[in-house]
Amino acid sequence: MTQRIRLGMVGGGTGSFIGYVHRIASRIDDDYELVAGALSSNPETAAESAKNLGIANDRSYASFEEMAQAEAAREDGIEAVSIVTPNHVHVAPAKAFLEAGIHVICDKPLSNTLESARELASVKPKNGAKFLLTHNYTGYPLVRQARQMIADGKLGKLRLVQVEYPQDWLTEEVHNKQADWRTDPARSGVGGCIGDIGTHAYNLARFMTGLELDSLSADLDTFVPGRQVDDNVHIMLRFKGGAKGMLWASQVAPGNENGPSIRIYGEKGGIEWMQIEPNKMWYCPFGEPRQLMTRGGATPIGADAPVGAEIRVPPGHPEGYLEAFAKLYTDFAGVIRSGNDNPLLPTLADGVEGVQFIVAAVTSSNNNSLWTRLSDV
Repeated sequence: MTQRIRLGMVGGGTGSFIGYVHRIASRIDDDYELVAGALSSNPETAAESAKNLGIANDRSYASFEEMAQAEAAREDGIEAVSIVTPNHVHVAPAKAFLEAGIHVICDKPLSNTLESARELASVKPKNGAKFLLTHNYTGYPLVRQARQMIADGKLGKLRLVQVEYPQDWLTEEVHNKQADWRTDPARSGVGGCIGDIGTHAYNLARFMTGLELDSLSADLDTFVPGRQVDDNVHIMLRFKGGAKGMLWASQVAPGNENGPSIRIYGEKGGIEWMQIEPNKMWYCPFGEPRQLMTRGGATPIGADAPVGAEIRVPPGHPEGYLEAFAKLYTDFAGVIRSGNDNPLLPTLADGVEGVQFIVAAVTSSNNNSLWTRLSDV
């Protein structure tokens, strides 16, 4: 049996939703074992969380700095670390662990400022340590199937991309651990909704289509009185090569719990996918009936699923959010063990681009939706 990768975690203590998700994802395919953590900035919470997770006392740390130094010095030290903190506490621990020669798995967006994101990108990791940004929607089998179909020319030259991500949980003013840091610009960065879920929508469009963004025109709104960051986003997109797009992200859209979806159209056909039904995708060749593709079933183009779109359970059994997260962890385990990069995994460069996208959108909106080139920020 392949030995499990020794994993540490920064953040993710008691009360953390995303820490819980990362821990499940790391264990689904049995590739990792959580052995160390700096689970909270509060020492008591950190110690209690470590105890609840079965982490030994001597491997529960008061700070990520202490953890990086101590674990790098151990013969049985961690090989990878998951960073599941608010946005403003991504870069410093990622830098510390990369410089210690420890692989980094980091939640998105990469940072709360473009300056610090670029600073992290300039780090030279010790011993070739690798970096993964967990844009989890890239792990869905049909998202990867669509990416391959588009790359194979099934849709022809792309013309239109419509992507959206609506939620409703911030429709009213709310105060809890999850909401407070997301609506605090000191922790979230200049973007609220655009940084939290708009970057997911943007990354999904980029990943599936392979198109590169040239410029955007953004209209960001804050509908809840007193809120300091945006909670609704409308953006027009111009891609290099002539394709056009529209992106809508909102956290004030009642009736939408968590609704990423995307429609992509080219000269020869289209593809439509919704996260609420992730195991189904419509393939629409021009002049022919719409064809429903299902995860794990025979595809209408008569091809097997591409490498990276493998499934875990038989057709008819749902495979969703946690499994998509697990796919990233499993693929990254392959990178750690082989030393070879995987082109399907979101990278540090993708993280920098995501923060560029946030800054460009905020800049555009602040200038009456002025068309803004990504390269100009």
